[in-house]
Amino acid sequence: MKAIVYQKYGSPDVLELKEVEKPVPKDDEVLVKVHAASINDWDWGLLQGTPFINRVENGFRKPRKYKILGCDIAGRIEAVGKNVKQFQPGDEVYGDLCMCGFGGFAEYVCARENVLALKPASMTFDEAAAIPQAAMLAVQGLRDIGQIQSGQKLLINGAGGGVGTFAVQLAKLEGVDDVTGVDSSGKLDMMRAMGFNHVIDYTKEDFTKNGLRYDLILDNKMSRSVFDYMRALSPNGVYVTTGGSMVRLLQALILGPLISMFSKKKIRLVILKPNKDLAYMNQLFETGKVKPVLDGPFKLSEAPEAMRYFGEGNHKGKVIITLEHNKET
Repeated sequence: MKAIVYQKYGSPDVLELKEVEKPVPKDDEVLVKVHAASINDWDWGLLQGTPFINRVENGFRKPRKYKILGCDIAGRIEAVGKNVKQFQPGDEVYGDLCMCGFGGFAEYVCARENVLALKPASMTFDEAAAIPQAAMLAVQGLRDIGQIQSGQKLLINGAGGGVGTFAVQLAKLEGVDDVTGVDSSGKLDMMRAMGFNHVIDYTKEDFTKNGLRYDLILDNKMSRSVFDYMRALSPNGVYVTTGGSMVRLLQALILGPLISMFSKKKIRLVILKPNKDLAYMNQLFETGKVKPVLDGPFKLSEAPEAMRYFGEGNHKGKVIITLEHNKET
């Protein structure tokens, strides 16, 4: 089968399209014929070997554990292990493989049945591949960690990517009618069309210094000091981050409890629970309440270009890679 493989850490130039052995499912796994995949920050970090924790996980000098990236996939089950009970060949499924080996940038991948969900018939493979990780971060960041409430003022930093474009739709469903999005100028029109009430170009305005306050901040970048974000929170506000640099995350872990001791402001980190809310997203999709924003698609052979585009940060929503055998059905 064809797959995008990397043998050393570095830029997207180290990614190669190669013929590799087709995987065989274990007793508790299924073999999925991949029709679409999407790119996440975790793929970008593993590609570069940064932060250092990725090298601890994947090999210090070169990739050893994960040599094929890609955790968000959608496809059709081709074979099942003898202990699999939930699925059968022909089922159309999708999910996040970050906890069972990655490997989605390939024609076939094996996955445990408990990390997959059935894809609704009305959902395309491209749409399904866009959902797992970004939508889970949005749901868990807003609902589970942020405890979003109707009538709040919400700010989303990094609003034009996958998490942000899901988050604004989810916030509107929760009765939040004042949503501000922060991103680069090229995404602002798309963000307005998505339902953001206010948009900020971060290259021209610093939302932590403009004097405005928010009840809830969902931060997908965490590129600033915790104290900067505290300035933008209302007295009882909650700051939630879905990820960022290791230094900033450690700062939030250490300073968060101290800040809460001396004020009513709260700092929270999302510890991703992969695939937990896929059934909920299926329901929202099928009732027309949530729709993924797709960028691309790129062919599998164009994965280095797609990854480079993702790394530049100019993409809107989710960057999609489609497999050419997708045209067969």
